[in-house]
Amino acid sequence: MIIEGNVSVKASIMGKKRKVLCIYVDEKKHDKDTLWILHRAEDFHIPVKKMKREEIDAMATGKTHGGLLAEVGNRMYQSIDECLEENAFLCVLEGVEDPFNLGYVIRTLYSAGCTGLILRNRDWSNVENTIMKSSAGASEYLSIVTTDDISNAIRYVKTKGVKCYAAMRKDAISCYDANYMGSTLIAIGGEMRGLSKTVLEEIDQNIYIPYANDFHMALNAAGASAVLAFEIYRQRHIVR
Repeated sequence: MIIEGNVSVKASIMGKKRKVLCIYVDEKKHDKDTLWILHRAEDFHIPVKKMKREEIDAMATGKTHGGLLAEVGNRMYQSIDECLEENAFLCVLEGVEDPFNLGYVIRTLYSAGCTGLILRNRDWSNVENTIMKSSAGASEYLSIVTTDDISNAIRYVKTKGVKCYAAMRKDAISCYDANYMGSTLIAIGGEMRGLSKTVLEEIDQNIYIPYANDFHMALNAAGASAVLAFEIYRQRHIVR
């Protein structure tokens, strides 16, 4: 697989979630960010091939690569146990199919300190470039777990003492009244189908996001994840 652009290439090297096989760089590209990436490639013994810009353009599928590409292996996914660090912050995401939206959610979760994202198992390989770019590289840093049985994953983390919340208005409390101190999981559904019944059956408490106006439409997954993830961050790092 070929990935494109400084942000994605840097994240692939530093995230250590996949093997970087070779870097291809425009022979005339000498900006500070690129030189930093090439030095890291040298540190990690990654081959670098300098090429003419026309050759780079021919290898790329997009127009925004900026003269830097990398050939990489498949993304390595993590186990739930690898994400269960002390004071873990896990997120279940269901029903988000668009790679741009998935990237936006990942960018938000990683920024707010999420330690692991749990997704239903599917092949994202043909849209990984889109996810990398829309997440600003965060998809290469955030630990991601894929599973065929999300409900079972939630049952498992509950045995490890993780509190589980779902973004669902029925029988819910305000997201600002919930307590996110200690290991916590939040489940967020896509705007089309929301969270599945089997997932909701495993949740300890539903939470809702209060609105300023009498508006009954749910936020999209990216908006909801931003509100909830940064409330978790606020409680853990700002409130004393």
